[in-house]
Amino acid sequence: MGYTALYRKFRPKTFSEIVGQEHITKTLKNQIIAGRVGHAYLFNGGRGTGKTTAAKILARAINCLNPKEGEPCNECEICKGSINGSLTDIVEMDAASNNSVEDIRAIREEVNFLPTKAKYRVYIIDEVHMLSTGAFNALLKTLEEPPEHVKFILATTEPQKLPATILSRCQRFDFKRLSNENIIKRLEIVCKESDIEITHEALKIIAVLAEGAMRDALSILERCVQDGENKIDEDKIKDLVRNSQINIYTKYN
Repeated sequence: MGYTALYRKFRPKTFSEIVGQEHITKTLKNQIIAGRVGHAYLFNGGRGTGKTTAAKILARAINCLNPKEGEPCNECEICKGSINGSLTDIVEMDAASNNSVEDIRAIREEVNFLPTKAKYRVYIIDEVHMLSTGAFNALLKTLEEPPEHVKFILATTEPQKLPATILSRCQRFDFKRLSNENIIKRLEIVCKESDIEITHEALKIIAVLAEGAMRDALSILERCVQDGENKIDEDKIKDLVRNSQINIYTKYN
């Protein structure tokens, strides 16, 4: 098996593992427990704040054969198929590269068919603001009268670019930038499980440089251990990042 980047290796698999977005994960779990899952969601927020991760977990949780208090079990056939990518009923689409009206029309044709294994066919459309005008119009027709077996989860960093007609048909959840404390807490877990020795000052620097994005924090951490030395202090980080980034840290300390 090839190398797996830290942000993928330590991607949360349950809502409880997502840090800093409890206002969202609590609501989603309650909806699942109550059986009141909406047909369309809009996850908005800055990069690396957990939008796509939450979408993946939500897609598994509503299809899980053995859900536990609104969480996916991650052990049943459906969950495992979703995690390894073999489950065709959960479709992930990047609107940055699949933004034409033909791409959305293909979805409109697919939604007429029942899921092959899961209870719901779920479409996760990332960077949805990149869709063309024609694609938005095609998507709107599906969102207006979606089949009961279809759910949509749209993710974006720029909700102002979405037509009001799309926004009005989605339950919107705004993901916040993560606090430095939450980033440090998660990094401590990653370092412990990866046998990485790191000083508290180094953790603080990474958290500030990440500017609220967990994925950026993990990318910085990964750069620090690419030399094969799993010991990190503040000097090592300063040697690896640009002076402009260090200026960011200095500004807030």
